[in-house]
Amino acid sequence: MRESVTENPNPAVSARMADLDPSAPETSTEVPGPRGETPARTAADSRSAVRDSAFLRAARREPVPYTPVWFMRQAGRALPEYKKVRAGIPMLESCMRPDLVTEITLQPVRRYGVDAAVFYSDIMTPLKAIGVDLEIQPNVGPVIADPVRDFAGLEQIRPLDPEADLPFITEAVRQLTGELGGTPLIGFGGAPFTVASYLIEGGPSKNHEKTKAMMHGAPELFAALLDRLADLTVGFLKVQIEAGASAVQLFDSWAGALSPRDYQRHVMPHSAKVLAAVADYGVPRIHFGVGTGELLPLMAAAGADVVGVDWRVPLDEASRRIGPGYAVQGNLDPAVVFAPWPVIETKVREILDDGARTPGHIFNLGHGVLPDMDPDVLQRIVELVHEASAR
Repeated sequence: MRESVTENPNPAVSARMADLDPSAPETSTEVPGPRGETPARTAADSRSAVRDSAFLRAARREPVPYTPVWFMRQAGRALPEYKKVRAGIPMLESCMRPDLVTEITLQPVRRYGVDAAVFYSDIMTPLKAIGVDLEIQPNVGPVIADPVRDFAGLEQIRPLDPEADLPFITEAVRQLTGELGGTPLIGFGGAPFTVASYLIEGGPSKNHEKTKAMMHGAPELFAALLDRLADLTVGFLKVQIEAGASAVQLFDSWAGALSPRDYQRHVMPHSAKVLAAVADYGVPRIHFGVGTGELLPLMAAAGADVVGVDWRVPLDEASRRIGPGYAVQGNLDPAVVFAPWPVIETKVREILDDGARTPGHIFNLGHGVLPDMDPDVLQRIVELVHEASAR
């Protein structure tokens, strides 16, 4: 595992890194794009290159020169250079510092040669921005000081004022789109149900007891909370898109805890509200959840262009369930990355074969990068995907 990566960063990023780490070496002047491409030289050329990128073409179910690949949670976690710049800085604070957000978002693009950057932030960022008392505790996750358990608790969730509450998001996205060249930037937000589960439980939960108790026992309160959170996520996504994000992903990480009937009745309308609110921007909308094999048709119908699939359902079967009008994203089991390389290669090729039988395929893990993954293995996966899928 390499200590750090300094190949061809943008000079502005180098200056930021020098501020973050006075010992940072002087570097050259270009951020490499996917497969070693250099960024376009003008803003117009960059926009054209982004529109014609393999990632966006796959999301639109158009022919691609090779299967594009990126990794959920690629910005951070396993990268030693990420750990170095984040040292001593709380998670949510790091999400509110544009220079740090820009550097961390660019790190995996340099390291892996992925086909898209994903904006470094957190699904809790909008809540923090409107003043909800929360923190992200290491090795625990989001912890809410005053969980929402009644209508009075809803008053914590005030309307978002994008200009006043999220100027750091706008600045970071603009910095990134100016430096990524032809590499698309994916914005994201938390789906109302997943964010609500943290607010109701007070933190992470395996069984979501309090969340489901409210959903069934106080449905009006539950719906009111999800409606407010939908508006919050809409505002968060719009800020990213208007600043230059080329696609967005709605994370509903805990939706797999629900039955299809409960999802359709209590959750789907609120996710659909989010996805519909950004439809007119014309950017691809990715909808992802974990353990959602039984929910895939509903998650597609909620308003997705691309449906994220975890490792439990083969991609061609997922595509059959949702129909031909959607691309799919996924779905290597993250645990496989710890296996010997011949095993990884076999699994990657199987997924590419499954993806070739769908209308459009974006290669990804079935969930996020794990902290102990070897970055060099992830880089080899990117190279393998590109080489094995070349048309």
